[in-house]
Amino acid sequence: MNTSDFISLLAEHQDKQLLFEYTTGMLVGTNYHITEVKHITVEAVDCGARTDSWKETIIQLWESPEELGKPDYMNTNKALGILRKVGTMKTYEMGAVVKIEYGNAMFHTAHLHITDFEIKENQLVLKLAVNLTDCKAKEACGVPETNTVQAETCAPSSGCC
Repeated sequence: MNTSDFISLLAEHQDKQLLFEYTTGMLVGTNYHITEVKHITVEAVDCGARTDSWKETIIQLWESPEELGKPDYMNTNKALGILRKVGTMKTYEMGAVVKIEYGNAMFHTAHLHITDFEIKENQLVLKLAVNLTDCKAKEACGVPETNTVQAETCAPSSGCC
């Protein structure tokens, strides 16, 4: 989901509580806060020596230990207000992919993609998932799309990863 779609989704559901499902059946606690919004430009070179660049909007969530057991989730309108204020300070790249940065004692900190959303009564539930790493230069490395890379096919002298 890109930044424009994310902000529009929040605006369409301002009367709902905002929940984040970071893995199936596991929700970020009611005690979460939006602690940082990052505007990231990634400049990359893949293992096939091709360059690429893209932008990301990363929204960091943190669970406050002092608010453990809080009865309600953040209202979508409040989250939208935070994001709009950030937008007045640092302009969003509206086509940038949105990622949610989150971790807790039982889940490693990760940049999670929004894969879907669900409306449940007075809640907007954002479904999150980790994207697996991948080789972007499979053709240059001679790796078929359906196979996983084996260590011996990507030896240092092979010109691959």
